[in-house]
Amino acid sequence: MIYILDTLNGKLVKAEILVAERKDAPSKRDGWNFNWIKLIQEENSKVYFLKTIESPKSVEGALQLKIENGMLIMELLEIAPHNIGQENKKYDHVAGCLIAFACRESIKIDGVYMGFLTFVSKTNLIEWYTGKYGAVLALGRRMYIDYNSGLKLIKEYLERKLI
Repeated sequence: MIYILDTLNGKLVKAEILVAERKDAPSKRDGWNFNWIKLIQEENSKVYFLKTIESPKSVEGALQLKIENGMLIMELLEIAPHNIGQENKKYDHVAGCLIAFACRESIKIDGVYMGFLTFVSKTNLIEWYTGKYGAVLALGRRMYIDYNSGLKLIKEYLERKLI
């Protein structure tokens, strides 16, 4: 079980990360940036949704992963519009849980890139990924999270116990 933080009352809320289903896909008309219905249908990728146990119809964050050349790529990560920003955010730790989940998935890959998660960051998020998640800037906007940093994220975001 994973937990995200309800920013209104400061309590941890039970959540889960599930393989995305088309019927649950959030829409651009609800403020999301990507067409998750289309992304679910893409070949050679998997989409996951983070949902709370108490509100399983509401997607709090979404993640698209691809494997190319034996490397796990975090193709897209999007947080629900109501979870973005410092003020009026409903839940915190959504991105951390999804990134830690992707790191855990990268450990399952055989080969030289086992335990490495790579992605391309928006320029304005590079410092956020390096400071908060231990990502390393590799080339241009290409970043990666190595095995050890990934393990730290897994412990912090996926193995946290309810206090």
